[in-house]
Amino acid sequence: MRIRPAPTIVAGAIAAAVTVVACVLLSPGGPKPNVPQAGAAARIRPDYSGLTLPPNIAPLNFRIMEPGSAYEVRVRSANGRPIRVHSRTGKIAIPRRRWRRLLDVNRGGELHVDVYVRGDGGAWRRYDTMTSTIAGDEIDPYLVYRSIEPAYNIYGQMGLYERDLESYREDIVVHNSALDGGCVHCHTFCQNGTDAMLLHFRPGSFGAGMLLIRNGVAEKARAQSAVNPLPAAYTTWHPSQRALAFSVNHVRVFFHSDRPEPREFIDMASDLAIYELDSYSVTSTPAISSPDYMETWPRWSPDGEYLYFCRAPALWTELEPVPPERFADVRYSLMRIRYDLASGEWGELETVLDGDAMGRSISQPRFSPDGRFLVFCMSDYSAYATFQPDADLYLMDLRTGTHERLSCSSDHADSWHSWSSNGRWLVFSSKGGNGLFNRPYIAHVDADGRSSKPFVMPQRDPDFYLSHTRLFQTPELIKEPVRLKGERLAREIRSDKWVLDELPVTSATGKAGQKAGEAAPMWRSGG
Repeated sequence: MRIRPAPTIVAGAIAAAVTVVACVLLSPGGPKPNVPQAGAAARIRPDYSGLTLPPNIAPLNFRIMEPGSAYEVRVRSANGRPIRVHSRTGKIAIPRRRWRRLLDVNRGGELHVDVYVRGDGGAWRRYDTMTSTIAGDEIDPYLVYRSIEPAYNIYGQMGLYERDLESYREDIVVHNSALDGGCVHCHTFCQNGTDAMLLHFRPGSFGAGMLLIRNGVAEKARAQSAVNPLPAAYTTWHPSQRALAFSVNHVRVFFHSDRPEPREFIDMASDLAIYELDSYSVTSTPAISSPDYMETWPRWSPDGEYLYFCRAPALWTELEPVPPERFADVRYSLMRIRYDLASGEWGELETVLDGDAMGRSISQPRFSPDGRFLVFCMSDYSAYATFQPDADLYLMDLRTGTHERLSCSSDHADSWHSWSSNGRWLVFSSKGGNGLFNRPYIAHVDADGRSSKPFVMPQRDPDFYLSHTRLFQTPELIKEPVRLKGERLAREIRSDKWVLDELPVTSATGKAGQKAGEAAPMWRSGG
């Protein structure tokens, strides 16, 4: 009598055989078992070694920089079939579906990458295995950022883009070619969702203002009077979606000739205010709009009780000349003030971190979703970290009040950071690659606030960043695609429909020759 093995035994035997074949029987002319070791790790570009990876990230394609006539890479983990990629040029393109399956079944485990290179003489060398960790925490699958030319004053080609991090797909949210030029910027989302979104559009054929998008419906909110079209900026949603905090900044630019970053941006004056959506009104208080100080970078605490912001003394009284004599002495402190949205009552102003006492300047505070951590930029001076070569990311533990430099920071300017909705991933705009161009980098942050080695956002072509000279700014992680985008969104900006035609706002900026303190606020009094 012929006995057949059980189906499960047969399936297991076949799977084991397939694994062996995948690991040992390579393509014709490929490396054989027991290849001599090179005794070092292979040089690859981008550097995707020793990382902590989201299990839902697109394949990290790379180029092997070692000289050779053929290349082979094996990507493997404890579970699932290894992936083998053969290349004649050193470009390694990993199949997306197989990559995703391998990461998915090995969450919390290790990912190993073996690199083989065939020399001109035909002999293969095996380089040291590169090992990364596959996190159990997913990253929000979409990233929205502004793409702009590196020159400060060229707006001919500017747009907001949405990148699917699980693939390489990039969609246009809105492009200024549909708006007769101008500027689209300062996009912000409420708690990583697209139910509440805001973006600013700046002087052009269609005016300047804020575009609110709630539940897929857009409406213009005039945050500036017709007399003074200088737009609001750095807006942040109250977690209730009932209010927005924003700044009005009089920004000037000048240039250096003795440092790698020649541009310098500076606020000559700035104020903060709150836009309440239920009443379409703007409110402020002298504590956040004093002519003696420059206030900027507002950010609500996750519970909505406090408004955090950055503040520096106004070291000059005139809006000219530029640069002012003491521009390098401006150091911003981290402040906070309680605000009750229901009653409109303000609390007392508090100093969280004193910039002058530390001899450093603080900007761009961003909270982790659970409210435990606060990441901010710190540089020698200035509120614009992206133009400060010494700018780094710092993390404050709000339970203890202690702060330290994040290890994911580079030797160049790091800024424009954004948390994932689960508080485990940080995306930031860094010039760490070459000191010149802002690129989006991703780092894992564990429960104790420790950051992993960052990696640049993957591209289908591993040589993408060699020729791409546009800047990636203000990267924001979101949980789902933007609902209103493209021509539909541009049409809303081009329309002449406003929520209120004349909403009273501040004017932190006076006319030429006017003293900064004489630019009278136009908010309704809040106390």
